[in-house]
Amino acid sequence: MHKKEFSIEIGGKKMTAMFTDLAEQAHGSVLLKYGETIVLATACMSKDKQQGLGFFNLTVDYLEKFYAAGKILGSRFVRREGRPSEEAVLACRVIDRTLRPLFDQSMRHAVQIIVTVLSVDDNDPTILAVNAASLALAVSNIPWAGPVGCVRIGKYDTEDLTINPSQKLREREDQYKYDLTVCGKAGNINMIEASAHQTKEEELSEALSQAVLEITKLENFQKEIVKEIGKEKRVIEKETISPESVKLFNENILPKMEGAIFSGAGKKQIDELHNVWNKLVKDTFSDRTDFALEDDLFDETENEMIHQKAINEDKRPDGRGMDELRDLYAQAGGVSSILHGSGIFYRGGTHVLSVLTLGGPEDRNLVDGLQLKVEKRFMHHYNFPPYSAGEVGRTGSTNRREVGHGALAEKAIAMVLPAVDIFPYTIRIVSESMASNGSTSQASICGSTLALMDGGVPIKAPVAGIAMGLMHESDEKYKILTDIQGPEDHHGDMDFKVAGTKDGITAIQLDVKVEGVPVKILTEAMHQSKKARTAIIERIEKEIPAPRAEISVNAPKILIIQIKPDQIGLVIGGGGKTIKEIKEKSGAEITIEDSGRVYLTGKNDAAEIAKKIIEEMTHEFKYGEVLRGEVVKIADFGAFVRLNDFTDGMVHISEIAPVRVNQVSDFLKEGMIVPVKVIKIDAERGKISLSIKEADKDFFNNPLNKV
Repeated sequence: MHKKEFSIEIGGKKMTAMFTDLAEQAHGSVLLKYGETIVLATACMSKDKQQGLGFFNLTVDYLEKFYAAGKILGSRFVRREGRPSEEAVLACRVIDRTLRPLFDQSMRHAVQIIVTVLSVDDNDPTILAVNAASLALAVSNIPWAGPVGCVRIGKYDTEDLTINPSQKLREREDQYKYDLTVCGKAGNINMIEASAHQTKEEELSEALSQAVLEITKLENFQKEIVKEIGKEKRVIEKETISPESVKLFNENILPKMEGAIFSGAGKKQIDELHNVWNKLVKDTFSDRTDFALEDDLFDETENEMIHQKAINEDKRPDGRGMDELRDLYAQAGGVSSILHGSGIFYRGGTHVLSVLTLGGPEDRNLVDGLQLKVEKRFMHHYNFPPYSAGEVGRTGSTNRREVGHGALAEKAIAMVLPAVDIFPYTIRIVSESMASNGSTSQASICGSTLALMDGGVPIKAPVAGIAMGLMHESDEKYKILTDIQGPEDHHGDMDFKVAGTKDGITAIQLDVKVEGVPVKILTEAMHQSKKARTAIIERIEKEIPAPRAEISVNAPKILIIQIKPDQIGLVIGGGGKTIKEIKEKSGAEITIEDSGRVYLTGKNDAAEIAKKIIEEMTHEFKYGEVLRGEVVKIADFGAFVRLNDFTDGMVHISEIAPVRVNQVSDFLKEGMIVPVKVIKIDAERGKISLSIKEADKDFFNNPLNKV
């Protein structure tokens, strides 16, 4: 094996790029190592262009291999890697969103990036994957405007910023202040994924500035490698549109474009004009089958017009001001009494329904991944059915976009959920995009807040999200747009989603169509987004000022009790027999943690019944304790008294009354309820001695207690 290595220190740890002939057929490949986490990234481009394709075809795959963590995962019957995990899908999206803006979008050759996780320790393979993909492209013959760098940065267990934190730090979601994955090049940023505990805009801006410094190190590191081993880039000849097509467009379409673009909310008129153009070129050039260049001409003209009108005239397609929100509507509940909570949120033509379901600890989602094995108590799932965009299409399978949007809203909401000690429920929210005209993911956050509050979940504060756009000519000449929709979403240079409370940011996601955006502009956009976020929260609070005092009557009731860890076996029983009997008798679900904390979940009185059973089973009687019990057996030497369903004690004949007792039956009979005091405990033999006379010396003076 031929090998060439290059190394750099990032975040106090060495990162090593290894170039070998292991994947020698790939057009570019690299093994990137950080600690003992190793990924292989490969890049390939098709030999010929794809005919009739109206877009740049980039495919990114992120492959998790169980062997990387020394695990054999899967079901009992299937041990081969199957469909990508949610973590793998999110990693794909991070890589794709970082690399895609740096390709010439007019290129019609297919490009595929495959990142394979070969080994994983406590370091984040996603961060390594982005850098490896960048290197594989950079040293290949594939034309691309990289390289880019990627780091993870945040405040975790100290007040200092940490670069590329360990998995142990990243898992402590309840303790870290904020966590950012940042990618970029040339001092700018082109991808962000962030979660934060209501963090101020200024603090996140400082973190982004520090991230840029680390990204620059990685970028320069890659440039030095390219100088030494990079291949000469392929020259892809760019096709030019015919003068006849341009003339046809200028005469028949261009005069109508401004009116169609700036006709109000949505894309109806501009889409109709686009259809007119498509028919016109097909009818005019009937001898051709490929009209991709004509399609590009329409898009590029629309793009340029939207940019220039925004930058030079403060003009938006629907006539709003640059920082103006569309009309808002919020509804908490009112859908069905069966639902545990619901929220309906409108922002202009974007409409979302979010539905809350509460369950017990047994409903938690077990995530068994390469690096972590956790039980999630909160899930947000997002659906984008075809009808929400006025289209027809397939349903039933969750695509990468739906996974990514669901995860973003989940991060935003998770930061304000109550601690499990306060609210032990498993929480699932499903957000259904009902109508889409710009950022349904952020509307899902707003709908989810309404659903949580309607369901009586005591969240720390309401959360709202908004999508910020950018029309950029230069770093000095640009306009930031609040609440992008329609053509702005499609043609804008930035989709900057910012979610949070009135006090701070809880989640960020950045996608760009340019090579990158300066921190200065992102900071300005964060501040502008706060005004919109606050207005949305005020609208939510007008509908429902605070979480409802009680959860839905249809939601299960959860009780929590604490037993000693050494009593867990007693409650479970041999082969789980005892706990199964308790479940059958009570109708409750029972979850026992290693600490001895017991969660009892059920409807009606099921949880209370199970609680009583377990408390009686695990009750440890103490010397001097006074209680009441039922006489269950009479003997010559005394009587046996049932203290609960699991424990009997013995009252010696001398402990029945303060007078001489000749026969026990003169004072006691079976079924009689008597007061008793614990006077002796023989733990080794499991015997308890009781006294009636010490519990109540006047008990038999009452005529009602005579035999």
